[in-house]
Amino acid sequence: MADLKKKARDLIRQFKGDSYAFGPGAIARAGEMAGRLGQRFFVVRGRSCEENGMLEGLKSAFQAAGLNIAGECLGAAPNSPVEDVERVRDEMLRAEPDAVVGLGGGSLIDALKGSITLATLGGTCEDYYGVDKVRQKLEATGLELLPMMAVQTASASAAHLTKYANITNTATMQKKLFIDEALVPPVALFDYLATLTMPEKFTKVGAFDGICHLLEVYFGVPETHPGADAVAQIGPTGLELIIGALPRAVENPDDQGAREAIGLGTDLGGYAIMVGSTNGPHLNSFSLVDVMDHGQATALLLPYYTAYFAPAIQDRLLVVGDIYRRHDYLDRGIKLEELPGSELGSAVGRAMARLADDVGFPTKLDDVEGFGDEHVERMLTAAKDPSLASKLQGMPIPMEPEEVDRYMGSVLEAARTGDFSRIVPHEDYS
Repeated sequence: MADLKKKARDLIRQFKGDSYAFGPGAIARAGEMAGRLGQRFFVVRGRSCEENGMLEGLKSAFQAAGLNIAGECLGAAPNSPVEDVERVRDEMLRAEPDAVVGLGGGSLIDALKGSITLATLGGTCEDYYGVDKVRQKLEATGLELLPMMAVQTASASAAHLTKYANITNTATMQKKLFIDEALVPPVALFDYLATLTMPEKFTKVGAFDGICHLLEVYFGVPETHPGADAVAQIGPTGLELIIGALPRAVENPDDQGAREAIGLGTDLGGYAIMVGSTNGPHLNSFSLVDVMDHGQATALLLPYYTAYFAPAIQDRLLVVGDIYRRHDYLDRGIKLEELPGSELGSAVGRAMARLADDVGFPTKLDDVEGFGDEHVERMLTAAKDPSLASKLQGMPIPMEPEEVDRYMGSVLEAARTGDFSRIVPHEDYS
């Protein structure tokens, strides 16, 4: 584990350089990091930042650095409701700060990216869903976003490192995305000790979100992609860190070594999604926010998409399957290298599902309370939305909107029932 952690730290430094302070005790560097952005800050804080000690640590570091806090407010609720994006925008505008600090988990940081966008450029969230809409308007207006320091407190989405902002329309219960390099926080910090107070369920949800970031990109990035070599290291390293540490963190929440390993693994997940795109599991999870936590949804869906993608990712499945086998989630008697495409995918998919089942997560959609036919229709409809087209194209077997009902529909039918044989192979691989 020590060698894996060192490798992960080296990869993260390669990714972020000196713009990111991370690791146990990193909160002490908050003043030094924030001082690069301004002197007068507005703090948007999470609901747990007093319990985990990060708010006190931030204020102490700011005082030592001679920085001022012009005001503060509570950040967004889980899943970044659009109403919270607009509320925080209004409070931020009243404070007129030099820069903003987001202190909390992924939902808070995602929503704050939206709040800063609206505060700077005006309009509504609908104006910026999709790819590069923020950058295009910045270039057209000559404006610059209010600078932000993202202080992460949860091992999960790695929102502090990425160009994504997931925001939920609570009227339709559908998540949509801003995808824009302009949204990457110029300065970020993550003290992994903040995660010691994460509740057990959130620890599991966050870990699986990280696993899905790692594997969706690892499976989806083509060998010709300029970031393929990096992804080939990021994916397996992060996956093994999280799988090896999650049971320990659940059994002993105070295990700092396990918490650090999960933090490093989910940070590598952030690195991964800055190189490539997530795809099917994440796309579908955006339509399940009313019945499942995001990490639960992606954990449930990933095994079935893995089986669908299997004909296109044989070599990568052997690597991933071996990691699950080393941690006893795949029968050691199964000779993965001798299995044909679909059988290999199903074997690795079942190992993924076993890990989810071991931590108490559902492995079939029909076992999820409140799930019904309307969610399937919502998922299929959302998959055809042009603003989410990058998710379809990011698949190892890309899918066109007109193919969604047939192929994605079969994957969702398998996920409803737990029956991998329901998956219809793409005609190019059948």
